[in-house]
Amino acid sequence: MRIHELFRDPRHYQILILSSLAGYGVMVLDLDVEPMVAWTILSASLGVQFALTRWLGLPRFDPRSPLISALSLILLLRTRSLAVALVAAVLTIASKFSIRVRDKHVFNPTNFGLAVTMLLFDGAWVSQGQWGSGALVAFAAACLGLVVVYRAERSDVTWAILGFWSLILFSRAAWLGDPLSIPLHQIQTGAFLIFAFFMISDPKTTPDRRGARILYAAVVASVAAWIQFGLFEPNALIWALFLCAPVVPLTDRFLPGLRYRWPSPPVADATSPLLHPDPQGGR
Repeated sequence: MRIHELFRDPRHYQILILSSLAGYGVMVLDLDVEPMVAWTILSASLGVQFALTRWLGLPRFDPRSPLISALSLILLLRTRSLAVALVAAVLTIASKFSIRVRDKHVFNPTNFGLAVTMLLFDGAWVSQGQWGSGALVAFAAACLGLVVVYRAERSDVTWAILGFWSLILFSRAAWLGDPLSIPLHQIQTGAFLIFAFFMISDPKTTPDRRGARILYAAVVASVAAWIQFGLFEPNALIWALFLCAPVVPLTDRFLPGLRYRWPSPPVADATSPLLHPDPQGGR
């Protein structure tokens, strides 16, 4: 397959970029990622995807979706327990197959795995400042993420969450008389950029209609503000996306739009299973 044909599918960009971010974080930023935890997440994600694909009689095993989910978990989840890492991976992949409405995921798989794991175990958390807050890191992550959302045709929801969340943070700082360095620091974290460019932008778990996606981003940002500043709970955006996910099937019902499909590879044989719709989808 030629290079330009390979990158017709945005999932290939996602895998490349998330792998690069993970390598940069471990080798340059010295992130607290234990090799066995990372290996457990990666192997369990691929293993559960393969097992459920065979059990449900789906036409083929596609490693791209679970690989994206596994890399996202490795970047965001922090735990020293292999059992917790295993549960997170199983929850993440199993949710894609089991929690669906009209053949569409209800929850973003990685978001679901993170949220439920943190609810179940004290030894699981997301470190918001693990990537640092330097402008260079933020700019690099944003540019890389922009490539992904552009290819996935979901840049609108990314720009919307960036805009709404920034508006909330800067408005609050102005109201309290805080220096601008505080909201600037809050939006220059790797966890926030990964959320905006790689999680809420998932084309399989966002509303089908553009206006509904922008409205959805506003709702998520508002709920996150209540969680962070009203309940003083960290990881507010992750919790907000988890709580707001059931809204998506409702918006798709009352504000219908064109359902996103991953691009089919250019295979000459029309009977090839590679041309079948991806039954697992999403990430």
